Amino acid sequence: MSTDYIAKKASPLMTLKLSDRAIEVLTKVLMVILAVILIISAIVTVFPFVWSALLSTRDRTEIFGTGISFAIGDSLAINYARLQEIMPFWQAMFNSIYVAFLGTSISLLFCSMGGYAFGVFQFRGKKILFGMLVGSMMIPPVLSLIPYFMIIKFIGLLDNHIAVWLPFTTTPFGIFLMRQHVVASIPKELLEAAKLDGAGQLRTYWSVVLPLMKPALATLAIVQFVFFWNMFMQPLVVLTTPENYVITQALRSVQGIPNTPWGAVMLGTTISILPLVVTYLFASKQMISGLTSGAVKG
Repeated sequence: MSTDYIAKKASPLMTLKLSDRAIEVLTKVLMVILAVILIISAIVTVFPFVWSALLSTRDRTEIFGTGISFAIGDSLAINYARLQEIMPFWQAMFNSIYVAFLGTSISLLFCSMGGYAFGVFQFRGKKILFGMLVGSMMIPPVLSLIPYFMIIKFIGLLDNHIAVWLPFTTTPFGIFLMRQHVVASIPKELLEAAKLDGAGQLRTYWSVVLPLMKPALATLAIVQFVFFWNMFMQPLVVLTTPENYVITQALRSVQGIPNTPWGAVMLGTTISILPLVVTYLFASKQMISGLTSGAVKG
């Protein structure tokens, strides 16, 4: 067997080995690049919260008189006292908790019912109605602001917290998420077995379907809680009494006063973020599970 013949046979194997090495090196390089991108993204995301917490420990002179510094100030107690003077802070926090909790709870009930109806029932015009529902998610919320105000004024709910949470308890995204979960995760055989046992639609929904919706319900609960907590335009339109302000509105209301104590405002902002951080920390796994539960079919 000649040397040329052996070289010709061996060259593809050598090329394959070199290719494997190149792929391994390329994979490591891509992993390093991805890690760097994730680290930078994490820093960009976390920095505003850290900076807000640092500013909450400084007075107005330190905030505007110094450059970028990560030193902790000594005006935290003064800023807290000033925060209580310029706004009903804890009343606004309670109002936000009330609106977010009640709005989220009712939203879970309504959206799960809507998702169950679209996922199980068969009726004329179902696809058209569902398409219109999904399409409505593309409409900018600001377009409905004036009709929203006119309706609230007509039914006499101005300066009432009901006007803040009730119109937004049934959302297209929530119904869509629940419907996808019902279609992908709840077998028809289970619904048929409940029907054979004599369970009506309401009993089937409450005793069979709703317990199986927990991952999707957890996801929707987080989304809705964050939505209600961060609401700004709607409360600004319908709430007029300072005692009824939610936290976003209360923080905004002090920006027009002379010599705004930004340290106190930053302290209020930092405290107002904490419920959202706690919510994400304790429910992030359930949120991911709920978002992926409807990705198989539907």
